[in-house]
Amino acid sequence: MGKDGTGAPVGRRVVLGMLGLGAAGVAAGGYLQSGLDNLLASVTAKDPTGLSGLLPGGQGFRFYSVADSVPHRSAADYRLTVDGLVDRPTTYTLERLRAMPRTRLVRDVQCVTGWRVPHYAFTGVRLADLLAQAGVRPEAKALRFTCFDGVYSESLTLDQARRPDMLVAYEMDDKPVTAAHGGPVRLYAAPMYFYKSAKWLSGITLTDHVQPGYWEHYGYDMDAWVGRSNGRTDAPTS
Repeated sequence: MGKDGTGAPVGRRVVLGMLGLGAAGVAAGGYLQSGLDNLLASVTAKDPTGLSGLLPGGQGFRFYSVADSVPHRSAADYRLTVDGLVDRPTTYTLERLRAMPRTRLVRDVQCVTGWRVPHYAFTGVRLADLLAQAGVRPEAKALRFTCFDGVYSESLTLDQARRPDMLVAYEMDDKPVTAAHGGPVRLYAAPMYFYKSAKWLSGITLTDHVQPGYWEHYGYDMDAWVGRSNGRTDAPTS
């Protein structure tokens, strides 16, 4: 369905082609996955129905995008801004993020829709380290995350953001985050359902209260702890 609620016609050849790409992702595994991710992103960008969001990707991931297209930023063009209620607003390049102390987390990735990818590695900078560099003001209570797709947003409380398992990630499975997975840089909120791990991260703004993110406006929980929110009983990540 389009954003106005009207149906968008999709030819049988397009549907079969997208399903074939999904099957190829399962068969190819990690060896071809990076290139396939980008091809899937291209198909998603041309698919007005959102059907390609159902495609399985490598290691069991599924692709979702609430924007009309999958955005792209090169490593050279990427920028992340930290601003709001901080003493030192800063804009980071990907190179600068990579030069900071690295953290690698291996956890289960759990989607609120039910699928899970077990024991998956994300590598990046601890969100707490970026906050320490920025100098959080006393009146700050929360973080708002914005994305360069121009649509998605998310939020965390300040206490949540300072946990050691919250990352600004630039690698998945020890490889650069692809466009289809939200690269070059995405949020990874390890103990929470995956909708909190905003893709295509471009802005982190410190605020004096929690502002609902994209899915919270549609009824998802603000606190998305795996197994303890959204009416689900999934086993928590370890």
